[in-house]
Amino acid sequence: MSVQERKQRERAERERLIVATARELAEQQGWDAVTTRRLAERIEYSQPVLYSHFRGKREIIGAVALEGAAEMAVAVRAATSAANSPRERVAALARAYLDFAARNPAVYDALFQLDGGLAYAQEDTPEPLKDAFAALLESLGEVAGDSVHPGLFTEVFWASLHGLATLTRAGRLLPEDAAQRVELLVDRLAVA
Repeated sequence: MSVQERKQRERAERERLIVATARELAEQQGWDAVTTRRLAERIEYSQPVLYSHFRGKREIIGAVALEGAAEMAVAVRAATSAANSPRERVAALARAYLDFAARNPAVYDALFQLDGGLAYAQEDTPEPLKDAFAALLESLGEVAGDSVHPGLFTEVFWASLHGLATLTRAGRLLPEDAAQRVELLVDRLAVA
């Protein structure tokens, strides 16, 4: 291995460590607790080393969001792959999405609530974000109906899931009714 390859590998490892530490800190204490000073202390590197990887917290949030988008796409695809009908796939997708949001609140915030400097729904949208949307579209497109654009239907269904995730987490919805909400959403919006 050349010196340059070793340095690139070490740089990538430091970057993964920064992102993992930021994510862990955010999940434990919230995003307000994530500062470059605290990250530097936790990973035992100087702040200038952090700044050599990320210009600031915004870019770190963006990196966590991209990682989370890839994880969400995997979770949705895994859940929907076992379903036998379009309705079952949509219900599995909804449950997987809401479960991901509940299990990873800081990542979910990085994806959909905080400014990570990422472009959404544009040509320069990063590939992990496009793939996460594609994971939703794969199941929702088949139930959109003949007169509805599959992408538009996916956006509306996704917005409904986001609303459920956000309102549930904020304590605005009773948690014991979560399964009924999913069934109602699937039955009313995604009938195939």
